[in-house]
Amino acid sequence: MGCITKHYLNESTILGVWKIEEDIDTLLNMVVFDQADSKKYKVFASTSRKLEFLSVRALLAELIGSDARIVYNRSNKPFLKDGSRFISISHSNKLTSILLSKDEKVGIDLEYMSGNIASIAFKFLNRKEKITDEPEKRKYHLYLHWCAKEALYKICDKEGINFRKNITIEPFEVKDSGEIRGSVLTSRINESFDLFYTRYDNYSIVWTKKNYDKA
Repeated sequence: MGCITKHYLNESTILGVWKIEEDIDTLLNMVVFDQADSKKYKVFASTSRKLEFLSVRALLAELIGSDARIVYNRSNKPFLKDGSRFISISHSNKLTSILLSKDEKVGIDLEYMSGNIASIAFKFLNRKEKITDEPEKRKYHLYLHWCAKEALYKICDKEGINFRKNITIEPFEVKDSGEIRGSVLTSRINESFDLFYTRYDNYSIVWTKKNYDKA
């Protein structure tokens, strides 16, 4: 299927989502590797990891062109090689997402809602956070909290952040799509963020962005 959404959040920020329905050969024909890409791709043994890698490059090419290249720092945080945009990437099961911005830091996370997330909720929820008692919404609500915290973790550069202790998601009414308010508090960070969420089939998707001078 390829790119299922290419959404401009503002004049400098774009969100894309790719649904992986292609085989490896099809995706290989859709991307152009440089030497670094080829070296990294050859390391992957599993088909699923190869598909993830290729779908990210295919989606990036769809969003901003085939010349764009992704590099990673020591913490495995992605950057564009030319430094032209901030980037955040997420993939789960058959979906890949990329959030790009010329002037805002970004964070995105998507999750396929298959696991028993309630069994590990104590690891990432704190006492200030509230989950609905409605059985048909509870799992989705938990996944939204997890995705929101992942997105905040990414936008804050993954530096010494504990999901339960350092990130708080303010109570919100769960809908198919909406807005969330979250905060990150550590010895180095004291910031609040607006987050946005949506549901696609059995996936939850949450993203955030903030002006670089303020983040």
